[in-house]
Amino acid sequence: MRHKDNHWILTANCPSRLGTVDVVTRFLAKTANYVGEIHSFDDQDMNHFSIRVEFFPLSEDFCPERFSTDFAPRAEAFDMSWQLTSAQHRSRVAIMVSKYDHCLNDLLYHYRTGKLAIEIPVIMSNHPDLGELARWHGIPYHHLPITPETKAEQERQVWELIQEYDCELVVLARYMQVLSNDLCEKLSGRAINIHHSLLPGFKGAKPYHQAWSKGVKLVGATAHYVNSDLDEGPIITQGVQAVDHSHYPEDLVAKGQHIESLTLTRAVRYHIEKRVFLHGDRTVVFAD
Repeated sequence: MRHKDNHWILTANCPSRLGTVDVVTRFLAKTANYVGEIHSFDDQDMNHFSIRVEFFPLSEDFCPERFSTDFAPRAEAFDMSWQLTSAQHRSRVAIMVSKYDHCLNDLLYHYRTGKLAIEIPVIMSNHPDLGELARWHGIPYHHLPITPETKAEQERQVWELIQEYDCELVVLARYMQVLSNDLCEKLSGRAINIHHSLLPGFKGAKPYHQAWSKGVKLVGATAHYVNSDLDEGPIITQGVQAVDHSHYPEDLVAKGQHIESLTLTRAVRYHIEKRVFLHGDRTVVFAD
């Protein structure tokens, strides 16, 4: 009965109202669509409802266009914004990097093995160092140097490549440059960044060495959407690991990079699987 190659994802947002779950699930039942996974959340503070349903049709003649046409008036009655997506859709993802390769390697591994349903049509960098890695995977690599004087021109090239390769998502896989407000606005809700998370926070050069000198007991990472506030965009995923006095600075760096890789890849997967709902500066994340 279950056809894994014919799963669909329905996501919706609307004001909090009685019957929001019912209007979705009743329609799916009446149109012979079997619900395999469902998550919903009602934010009482914001009076906002979110729902994600993964389903598969029991009928062999399922038509997404007909589904959308029939569901639209029901959704409109609840002032519902919604989207129907095939679970087989492979999102086109542009990756931006500098010199560190750990996050890029993890994304490429999951891409190459099919564990992450994405296409990577382009990799961009302000350094040439990781070009060979990209070429080994058969992915075009664009070296776009940047200086304070050329930042605007470099970002114009970045934006043109994103459009040229028709990318739905941009991933900053340890791209060590701050995006301008203009580019952040263009990429709102579709650019993900990763950075270390240390308690207490350590800014500037060699944060892990600073953390070691203070005897830090936790290292971690945060993946978030990019906005004009440096490293303060809406959070998607976080990872953490305990450390102790036996860990030297290089050990903290290695553990931190490992957590960064896992956390970023998980955030990308949640985004492409439509598990993340943006509510202003916060997110609702329906983890699997």
